Amino acid sequence: MKYENFMKFPKERHNELLNILQIRFEKNKNRHKNLDWLKVRARLEANPQKLRILNEMEETGGEPDVVNFDKKTNEFIFYDCAPESPKERRSICYDQEALESRKEHKPRNSAIGMAEEMGIEILNEEEYRQLQQLGSFDTKTSSWLATPVNIRKAGGAIFGDCRYNHVFIYHNGAESYYAARGFRGKIKV
Repeated sequence: MKYENFMKFPKERHNELLNILQIRFEKNKNRHKNLDWLKVRARLEANPQKLRILNEMEETGGEPDVVNFDKKTNEFIFYDCAPESPKERRSICYDQEALESRKEHKPRNSAIGMAEEMGIEILNEEEYRQLQQLGSFDTKTSSWLATPVNIRKAGGAIFGDCRYNHVFIYHNGAESYYAARGFRGKIKV
């Protein structure tokens, strides 16, 4: 983890973050029907490393929330649920290869690079569409999505947004970056 404040996680912030997550959980019950906050909290407290990662998601504007429970792995799944693509993760290209290919006006980072540094995975197209079933997301912004290998090998990358009450998945050159495009991540706990 390269984020400077990743290891600085005092007990006060630990408790504050649990409170933030609980309030968000209770406010958005449609995202996690039939899940119990006390079980989620117990899992978070038993996995402080994952709680630190959720803190990074929160600190970069992701507003993480529980969206599902994976019965096969016995893990809760958190997605970034901010209404728009997380503010502190915008103006970035897709991956390191794209970042290195830019000769001028390089962005500060890449979506894949930031996700790896944070310890999360970028949502794929299927997960992004699932997220869009839980609310209205990216109506003014867009989010890079995990891109199929064949598209990436051809120089492209995919992103999603929601306009006109419809989810759009589209493409761009992986080296492109825009002030309104970031990425959304997930973590299993």
